[in-house]
Amino acid sequence: MVEHDSLPLDTIFHALGDATRRAMLGELAAAPRSVGELAEPFAMSLAAASKHIKVLEKAGLVRREVRGRTHMCSLDPAPLMTADQWLGVYRRFWTGRLDTLEQLLRAEDAPRPPRAVFDQSGSS
Repeated sequence: MVEHDSLPLDTIFHALGDATRRAMLGELAAAPRSVGELAEPFAMSLAAASKHIKVLEKAGLVRREVRGRTHMCSLDPAPLMTADQWLGVYRRFWTGRLDTLEQLLRAEDAPRPPRAVFDQSGSS
């Protein structure tokens, strides 16, 4: 089983637990964005967007670079690999279970050979 320090995973999953932050990560996966650009689709203030970005930064998912008065954010996907490795244990578990279920269902649906019919006198 993959062992990880729980604090980084807790922080990553906390950051991913909010739909706004997940949408921001989706935007950053396409290209770096300013805080204003990240706030715009949600009609939120820059301060509110900055709070979300700070959570993402704490999880290591976002890097912020200050360019004059503009704060540019970019995705750092490395922590997502940590989360993916942890989830991989359970992915393998469920894949194995689903493979077993598929085999059982195929066996159940497979044609069965006809049974021998015996008459009442005991001869076939």
